[in-house]
Amino acid sequence: MVTRLREIKIFSGSANPAFAQEIADHLRVSVASSKRFRFADGEIGISIEESVRGADVYVVQSTCRPVNENLMELLIMVDALRRASAYRINVVTPYFGYARQDRKTRGREPITAKLVANLLTHAGVHRVIAADLHAGQIQGFFDIPVDHLTGMHLLAAHFREQLKGSIDQGEVVVVSPDVGGVVRARKFAGQLNADLAIVDKRRSYEKTNSCQVMEIIGDVQGKDVILVDDIIDTAGTMVNAAAALVERGARSVYACATHGVLSEPALERLRASCIQKMVLANTIPLPPDEKPDKIVQLSIAPLFAEAIDRIHSDHSVSILFGA
Repeated sequence: MVTRLREIKIFSGSANPAFAQEIADHLRVSVASSKRFRFADGEIGISIEESVRGADVYVVQSTCRPVNENLMELLIMVDALRRASAYRINVVTPYFGYARQDRKTRGREPITAKLVANLLTHAGVHRVIAADLHAGQIQGFFDIPVDHLTGMHLLAAHFREQLKGSIDQGEVVVVSPDVGGVVRARKFAGQLNADLAIVDKRRSYEKTNSCQVMEIIGDVQGKDVILVDDIIDTAGTMVNAAAALVERGARSVYACATHGVLSEPALERLRASCIQKMVLANTIPLPPDEKPDKIVQLSIAPLFAEAIDRIHSDHSVSILFGA
């Protein structure tokens, strides 16, 4: 599948090795050999176990939980590859952590998305490939190329198949769980030829990850509803929105997102909620023994493999970004 202009090497961090293996399988290459170890005081050590001189290197690492461990491991691996004379170092981070603080909303706040962009750039990264950044402007925080893929097409295709009858009868409504996600939800609704509704919520700044549903803008009476977001963390927003939609007469409620962070108590909330199915991409691994029956996980790895193939062979990647 890969046009070998330069040798391609796929390296995996410890965050999601199965994702890296799936990418390598699609590209018909092997995952390159590296070793992760710890010093006695807990410091992370990385050893690259094969030559990368002159190679195009792709490091697959989501900066998901444990966020600081995975981010530091990524930076150390990039430094090791740079010092080993890799030709280009490309970071494949399906889930880009520290992205939710992408602007100052109050005084004396950091902009962590810019900080992490600086760390990666100065470590020696030449390109970043990510999916559904929390805000599109994060691409501008980098002074290197960023390929911003989207999992929305994958999720929409799933619902086109699962809810075909309702979609054909015009009985599906796509709902944004907050005003900030309206653009994403509108595009998603366009792919399903469905109507759009919005949850108007008020977020509490006194307590992190806390919100209160205020009103539903749009008609959901007797409809199958799909809540769409980029990240599901504690699931409070989704669960509250789903309950409000059922109160407004929704026939059924589904939810989807690219990134299933699922911090506590997300799984308990989902189990007890009126959400019938939660559909996620596999940018973040879920422990099989903890995954509720309500969660369906779809693989976005083939999209990343296609992006890597196009980048490596100097072909256009824009067709993969989505409209």
